Amino acid sequence: MVALAEAWNSGASFWDAKRQEAYANDQDAATSLVAVTARFNRAKADRDLTEWMPPLPGAHFRYVGEWTTTKLLWDFPPARPRRTR
Repeated sequence: MVALAEAWNSGASFWDAKRQEAYANDQDAATSLVAVTARFNRAKADRDLTEWMPPLPGAHFRYVGEWTTTKLLWDFPPARPRRTR
């Protein structure tokens, strides 16, 4: 759910190699890997919630929940608010 690059930017860069590998290969949580088309995968890439949401509004609630669950499960720090111009 949370792309590796996003995880890296969220604090995984400070983890030891064993924990990084465990995150990259995590298949225990139902939210770790979600099957999507190549088109949606490319569209999402490593974007976070502020940069990408599923195109169907009905999927937003589930997506935010699964994203948040993944962040909490792996103990990522809370995101800092982004500045607006």
